[in-house]
Amino acid sequence: MKVHLLRHATSIINYHGLQFLVDPMLSPAGAIEPVANSGNTLRNPLVDLPVSAEELRKLLQNIDAVLVTHTHLDHWDAQAGALLSKDLPIFCQPEDQEAFARAGFTKIRPVIDHVEWQGVLISRTGGQHGTGEIGKKMGQVSGFVLSAEQEPTLYIAGDTIWCAEVKQALQEFRPEVVVLNTGAATFVVGDPITMTADDVFQVCRTLPAAKVVAVHLEAINHCRLKRSELKEQVEQEGLIQQVAIPADGEVLTYAL
Repeated sequence: MKVHLLRHATSIINYHGLQFLVDPMLSPAGAIEPVANSGNTLRNPLVDLPVSAEELRKLLQNIDAVLVTHTHLDHWDAQAGALLSKDLPIFCQPEDQEAFARAGFTKIRPVIDHVEWQGVLISRTGGQHGTGEIGKKMGQVSGFVLSAEQEPTLYIAGDTIWCAEVKQALQEFRPEVVVLNTGAATFVVGDPITMTADDVFQVCRTLPAAKVVAVHLEAINHCRLKRSELKEQVEQEGLIQQVAIPADGEVLTYAL
């Protein structure tokens, strides 16, 4: 299994001989309005993709399916809708099925509990995109677990903080690899709506044998936590062998 981080939560997962594109935000830097009430007016994404337009086109030609945890603009943008083939299978939460249909996609596979596709079992998990009223306003979010013969079980947690749903997924599926959307995304009021360093440590303590991949960093204007800060805290906790913090464009490889 390979995890190729492009940027933010967008990655290409090579799994069981298939290429899964996860949460595609494919716009060039500055193409999207700032996230409101974030204390700054920086336009998103803050950085370009680590590949050229031609390289991106070639990568997208080899995609077998798309996994979308939810349709906030930093996980599914207009550029993704324009660049991706309309007959690509899209696995999503049921709440987002209609949005993909309106965009012209023809092979939408809403995951209620789990589906099996091309030898891969895709299971949907829950989460909490923040706390209190902010969490409610952020709407429904999901994660996905991929499992297949002779592959590590992979848990893509999605936009969630540490919560009962994440703990349940870790205990139920016992994944060997866990991808966490970190960055401690925060508005000018309220608690973070994505994982902080402490949330990452909760995951590590709950499943010490798992390899953790921290993404969702340094690309959107309300993500406060920097890679260097997270790395420093991970080192202080003695977890540097468990937690990877890939750079944009980096490829990580995992095997049983």
